[in-house]
Amino acid sequence: MNTPTFDASALRIAAVAAVRAPSMHNSQPWRLRLHDGGIEILSDTARQLAIADSTGWAVRIACGAATFNARMALAVAGTPAAVRWRPYPAEPEVLARLTPVQPRPATYAEQDLHAAIPRRTSNRKPFRPEPVPSGVRLALIEAAHAEGAWLDLLVGMTALSGFAEIAQSADRVLRRDPAYQAELAGWTRADAATDGVPATVGAPVAEPQDLLPQRAFTDRRRAPGRDFEPEPLVAVLGVAGDRLIDQLVAGQALQRVLLTVTGAGLACSMISQPIEVPAARDQLRISLRRAGTPQMTLRIGYGDPSRPTPRREVDDVLVRCGEPVATRR
Repeated sequence: MNTPTFDASALRIAAVAAVRAPSMHNSQPWRLRLHDGGIEILSDTARQLAIADSTGWAVRIACGAATFNARMALAVAGTPAAVRWRPYPAEPEVLARLTPVQPRPATYAEQDLHAAIPRRTSNRKPFRPEPVPSGVRLALIEAAHAEGAWLDLLVGMTALSGFAEIAQSADRVLRRDPAYQAELAGWTRADAATDGVPATVGAPVAEPQDLLPQRAFTDRRRAPGRDFEPEPLVAVLGVAGDRLIDQLVAGQALQRVLLTVTGAGLACSMISQPIEVPAARDQLRISLRRAGTPQMTLRIGYGDPSRPTPRREVDDVLVRCGEPVATRR
């Protein structure tokens, strides 16, 4: 009996979806290849943020999210895949390997998640004050659980204020680091770029009344009466541990949550400052009374439409036979 394999057409199907995953500063630190009948997601170390991501945590979150997108695209194509994390000890840059399993029609959930991939964006602008319905909140928690993670929704101003204090403190630490700020500025782009964050989609300049921190991608002031929501829905996503594989699992779960947010007609932005600063992450974990490790925090609500950040061409992320994995920016 022949073992099923993926081919070049399946690789392209997976890559088209994978490149739409989120990544810190839209650095897009992934590559894909076809190898021994499997599709593999590799870290692109040339695109790892030297200051903000010296440990590679953000690369693994991004590549886990890219893996989830590839899974959904392959499932909708009728060839669902099993995932094996970090399959080759001698090749640490290979973070995930997808191999085909028994062909079957895509489930309704897979179809909905796949349909949300091109529509998912990071919306850094103020949201409207309407509360997120309880049914949607439950769906977000279930989305994280489905991929081996947990999602805590912070309810009430006591919890929100405590989180805001941790997040703002972490943001101040990062803003005081000139190298960190220079790297951030280096990934702020004009609209024509294929990576980085266009200044036009950045959050407006922070003001004293803002509860949560925002990245300084722009110097644009907000319009009068367009403050950020006073009581946002904040979610903390985490997993049981903090090993390299745990971070990949967290990235996959994060993407399922983000696509569920999109499918429900909601907007979302990620707040990674309290994860990037180790002391702040420990404070966050203790405040949640969780044994696991927080891996990302999210602001969720109803927002005006926002456009996706740009992506490189699919051919630019495919590894060809004999080509080195890392590429230059």
